[in-house]
Amino acid sequence: MILQALADYYDRRCALDAGALPRPGWERKRLPFIVEITREGRFVQIVDTRVPDGKRLLAAEFPVPKAVVRTSGVAANLLWDNVEYALGISAAGRAKRMSDPHEAFVAAIRGRFGDKPADAGVAALLEFLAELPVDRLQLDPLWAEMTAANPFISFRLAGEARLICECDLPPDPAEEAPARVCLVLGTRAPIARLHSPLKGVRGANTSGASLVSFNLPAFESYGHEQGANAPVSADAAFKYTTALNSLLASDSRQKAWLGDSTFVFWAESQRGELVEQGVADLFSGPALDDPDKQSAGIKAVLKALSDGSWTAIPDGAGRFFVLGLAPNAGRVAVRTWTVATAEEIAIRLRDHFADIAIEQPSFKREHPPLYWLLRSVALQGKAENIPPSLQGELAYAILTGRPYPISLLAAALRRSCAEGDVTPERAALIKAVVNRYRRASGEAREELSVSLDTANADPAYRLGRLFAALERAQETASPGLNATIRDRYYGAASSTPITVFPRLLDLKNHHIAKIDSPNTRAWLERLIGEIVDGIPRIPAHLSLIQQGDFAIGYYHQRQDFFRKRTSEGESN
Repeated sequence: MILQALADYYDRRCALDAGALPRPGWERKRLPFIVEITREGRFVQIVDTRVPDGKRLLAAEFPVPKAVVRTSGVAANLLWDNVEYALGISAAGRAKRMSDPHEAFVAAIRGRFGDKPADAGVAALLEFLAELPVDRLQLDPLWAEMTAANPFISFRLAGEARLICECDLPPDPAEEAPARVCLVLGTRAPIARLHSPLKGVRGANTSGASLVSFNLPAFESYGHEQGANAPVSADAAFKYTTALNSLLASDSRQKAWLGDSTFVFWAESQRGELVEQGVADLFSGPALDDPDKQSAGIKAVLKALSDGSWTAIPDGAGRFFVLGLAPNAGRVAVRTWTVATAEEIAIRLRDHFADIAIEQPSFKREHPPLYWLLRSVALQGKAENIPPSLQGELAYAILTGRPYPISLLAAALRRSCAEGDVTPERAALIKAVVNRYRRASGEAREELSVSLDTANADPAYRLGRLFAALERAQETASPGLNATIRDRYYGAASSTPITVFPRLLDLKNHHIAKIDSPNTRAWLERLIGEIVDGIPRIPAHLSLIQQGDFAIGYYHQRQDFFRKRTSEGESN
């Protein structure tokens, strides 16, 4: 299913733009240096293709024959490779022949084109490699820089724009594998022995890792070797690896990192690209230069759902795919795989932002991405301290519409107790987890609201409001305190309220007596009395879900205090 969806994505991208992805048997590679030669095979110069890109130099991209899969031993690419293979020169720049790699490079050309190639460029290259004038190459100003890093290089005839490797390639005799039924396309075709590696998965080998591989006898069955164990045609293997590598590219907007997982996502139809933008914003990281650009896609999705324009999208019901990958030595493991229609994903995005909606200061983000939400429950607010498993579980819950992980609630409550502060981001997560939990468990009760709900009679919620009111009385009585009852008692009040509230209610009388304004004293007495009247008894313990109610009650009441008060007798 995964490979088939990726192969279909390749076909769709190519149907929209023939040059969007490489054609079968080819790929695009950045080549920082090109060696120019004459038609007689004589060296002309080394050309630097790099251009400034910020503070770095970025090499130009060229179409090249598909890279070979290097596991161990020597295997050469056709007409392009690194300096050691292409020129037989060590990475240190010394004129030391690397016989095996360079011989493999020449043998690959002769094995594909023969000893007398019909293509003039290939014939010139073989003449050049037969002589290999290292002494003249060393005189070029770019020689030392080219050989120092052992980059990929290729060759070009002087005066031509096209590289020699861009010529028409004859069939590869090595690819004449027996035909079998492809598990992806369902047709009989030659089977790929090895699949191209994937690059861009966080934590995987920088040289690439395989999604499908059989490199040890323990993984093989019924006498089959390597790719024959799971027959995927060479065409299908090329399509799915090319499509997935394009999604994993460094400049891809359809890729996101969360913890140890790398997520890619794509729509089955072009119309579903609207949802791609929304999911990209959901996963986006920090953008201090322009925070608004992180929510443009989300706002477009929500607008399409709210104003009815979604029904005007012909392919709105087309499928949408989310693939989560994790490194596993030299392989890539599938962590999550979600398939839904684009409309279903859009609705789940809407539901998520409705669930986390909470009253907050105007300067806060209306549609915060996962990065900012998760950072609020991490130690010291640092991204590296976000529990890896929590990130993937939250993303999976959002994209599937399932309950948020209870561990997310525990993390938000733990940080609130440790820091003595329920921030807007934590309050949003707590509210969302509690509401979805009760929704899924079938509890017939009113959900936690966006702002203060004075009609909410839940004891835990009212205890949270009461704690905020008692703290307000202390702050009003003694302005400028370095620490309030929140810093000392919040953790105990939210978990074992019976041990704290009797004492806090006694202290309340002392604090209110110190307030100079009669109107303020009367307002606080009335507010605290109204809250206490709705609490039949102070419970000994609060469960994890009830602690969430307490946190939201406290947060709502605190936010309500920040509003301008005229009719109640207090102004802020």
